[in-house]
Amino acid sequence: MNFRAWSGGDDFRRQKVIWRAGRSAGLFALCGVLASCQTAPLQTTIFRRDFTPDNVFVYPRKLSLDFRRVVVLPIAPAADAQDLPEGCEALTPVLWEQIVKTKRFEAVPADASHLRQRMGRASWTGREVLPPDFFAYLRREYDCDGVLFAELTTYRAYSPLAVGWRFKLVDARTGQVIWSADEVFDASRPEVQRAASHFEQVKPVLPLITANNWAMLNSPSYFGRYSAAALLDTLPER
Repeated sequence: MNFRAWSGGDDFRRQKVIWRAGRSAGLFALCGVLASCQTAPLQTTIFRRDFTPDNVFVYPRKLSLDFRRVVVLPIAPAADAQDLPEGCEALTPVLWEQIVKTKRFEAVPADASHLRQRMGRASWTGREVLPPDFFAYLRREYDCDGVLFAELTTYRAYSPLAVGWRFKLVDARTGQVIWSADEVFDASRPEVQRAASHFEQVKPVLPLITANNWAMLNSPSYFGRYSAAALLDTLPER
């Protein structure tokens, strides 16, 4: 009797332990399912595609070996808007910095006063009727192989920021357009915000608000740097 009573109690305790373990495993699995359901939208948001400029023309895809030196004209405002000349002045050092960083060619800045004295104006968009000796003059003056036209089409220095560029790279020897790009970067668009936050890898692992992200989306110079770099990255390869 004693032996049978003892065995029954031992079996009961073993069954109780097994039941508790099974219940814990089931709860753990349920928590995992619920967690995956809650985090799936977050992962989808994090890894959605960033903004990529697509209004770009490139031909040829690779610069020729003898295309080495490019004269960069002063930024031209697209229209007589009050904020565009201010934007041209503010973004000139930003654009120059990003051009040099591309390392596609040797870049030399055109002298605005010389252009005004010789051609009657300091900046050109590349869409005007150019003087007959325009490229010949620049080649003599700067010993250049190409000319880069830069035009500011949009400049909104308050939140949400916006910067629009229109670029054109021309072979000064033939007058052929090698590369052109026309894009407006508007920080009110979520995909532009993500791309700006990812610029120079300042974005953390999770989409939290940081000082770097705030500066990128609220500083015209930071945002201008991102927008110029994004377009210049589509230049022909070296």
